[in-house]
Amino acid sequence: MNADELKSLQAPIKQRYRDEPKSASVTLRAEGKIGAGVTCNVATGKALVEAGLHPATGGNGLSACSGGMLLESLVACAGVTLRAAATALEIPLHDATVRAEGDLDFRGTLAVSKDVPVGFQKIRLRFDLDTDASEEQLATLLRLTERYCVVYQTLAHSPKIDISHHVSK
Repeated sequence: MNADELKSLQAPIKQRYRDEPKSASVTLRAEGKIGAGVTCNVATGKALVEAGLHPATGGNGLSACSGGMLLESLVACAGVTLRAAATALEIPLHDATVRAEGDLDFRGTLAVSKDVPVGFQKIRLRFDLDTDASEEQLATLLRLTERYCVVYQTLAHSPKIDISHHVSK
C-alpha cells in the first residue's frame, strides 16, 4: 500500500468521524472461558489461544503466557502504527523488526513478597529498521508511532478499569 492508497482508504472514515464524532467511539471486546487445569481459552480474531501459567509460576510452557500476549499486542500495534506512519509520510521503510521485553518479579505474582509489585516493572520496545530515511524522518516516524500506538498509549497512561461479576444459578 502506498500513501495515496492509505489516504484514499482512510479519508471517508476520517470525514465520517468529523461529521459524526460519536461514530468514532468503538468498544473492542475480548472473551475467555476457563479451561482444563489452570488455563483460560481466549478467542482472538484469528484463532483460539489457550493461556496458562508461565513456567516461573508452575506452568508447563505449553500454553501462552498472558504477559507474553501483552507484549505481543504491543509489538503488533507498534508495528502496524510504524508501517502506517511510514506509508502516510512516504518515509522509505524496507524492513523493520519490532521487539518488546518486559521485566517481571514473580515473587509478587505468587504472593511470596508483599513488597514486590505484581506486573511488569519495566518494558523495553525496540525498532530495528532497514531504511534510507534521514535522522529527521526517523525522529518523526518514531514520535508518531509512539503518539498513535493504542497499546503503547494504554500502557503508558493506564485507563481506569471497572471490574464486576455476575453469578449464574
